Amino acid sequence: MSFSIVDRKMMSRALALAVKGRYTTTPNPTVGCVITVDENIVGEGFTRALGGNHAEIEALNQVSDTTNSCAYVTLEPCSHEGKTGPCATALIEAGVSRVVIACEDPNPLVAGTGIKLLQEAGIEVECGLLEDQARELNKGFIKRHEQGLPWVLIKMAASMDGRTAMASGQSQWVTTPASRKDVQRLRAGSCAIITGIGTQLMDDPSLTVRITGEELGVHDPLIQPLRVVVDSQLQMQASARMLVQPGKTLIATLGGDSQRQKAQTLIDAGADVVFLPANGNHIDLQALLVELADRNCNRVMVEAGAGLAGAFIAEGLLDELVCYWAPKLFGSDARPMFDLAINTIDAHLALSIKDIRQIGEDLRITLHPDKDY
Repeated sequence: MSFSIVDRKMMSRALALAVKGRYTTTPNPTVGCVITVDENIVGEGFTRALGGNHAEIEALNQVSDTTNSCAYVTLEPCSHEGKTGPCATALIEAGVSRVVIACEDPNPLVAGTGIKLLQEAGIEVECGLLEDQARELNKGFIKRHEQGLPWVLIKMAASMDGRTAMASGQSQWVTTPASRKDVQRLRAGSCAIITGIGTQLMDDPSLTVRITGEELGVHDPLIQPLRVVVDSQLQMQASARMLVQPGKTLIATLGGDSQRQKAQTLIDAGADVVFLPANGNHIDLQALLVELADRNCNRVMVEAGAGLAGAFIAEGLLDELVCYWAPKLFGSDARPMFDLAINTIDAHLALSIKDIRQIGEDLRITLHPDKDY
């Protein structure tokens, strides 16, 4: 299928608009829409926070005459009734002549039916323009619907010799304030933040987003990610700081009658507790991710110690690794980034570098596991 230079320009604009919703639309995808008449933009918009207008409606609201108009949308227009009406129907009723779509919606409630509705109404539909960019923008939403699992990002902060904390467990602060603020952006873009009971007992973290919408360049309300503590023996105390923070806290533990009374104490303190199966001597992390996907989590971030972070990697659950490297040396007695049993060079985990940039005095490196991981 051949697309013109104008088509590419307009879809690029739609993608730029979609980015404006990346911190606020969850669990919906981030979508941008541009409407043109005679190759001139007459309306544009992006999907607002849950319950608000979708991108197509935002754009259509700016247009008084859609005669001979073309709509550029980064994701297939929805065809089902949710908190808002079907966008495909809105485009049909507006009399749009042509719709260019970046990628199909994997949501089973849509999955091609939006395109079919448009075509049955006599609208010219073309799909696949800048598809890779559109899928990257909604990689968590797409993975949840295609695989039943959220996108898993592991964040680590380390010295140049790959150490995350001193032998005592002291870890504040490895990196500079600039990097810690950048981590707040990662948190704001996550549906859930996962940590382990060891980190919780050592640091008593809040695990909240401490960056403003103004700093992120967004106008809709920010959503506090779900805080998730992996705590197989229910060692967490009802006095934990995160239990009095805005948003919700989920404690994942193993089943058993002995845990029920402990669980009730935490529930009374404001936590939600989920009982999951074991995998060896720890919680089945895949089962945890399935639980989070069922709770409409598209993207989760793991902020944990070497044991839990290493377990996610060892079980093949890593999608993205973000490392902040501080120009410091902690020495061989300090704690490593991951507990991983790799005994030969051939058994290494190969990673591909996707991005390197300086954040304050630190380096931030973003990596993805190779495809055969």
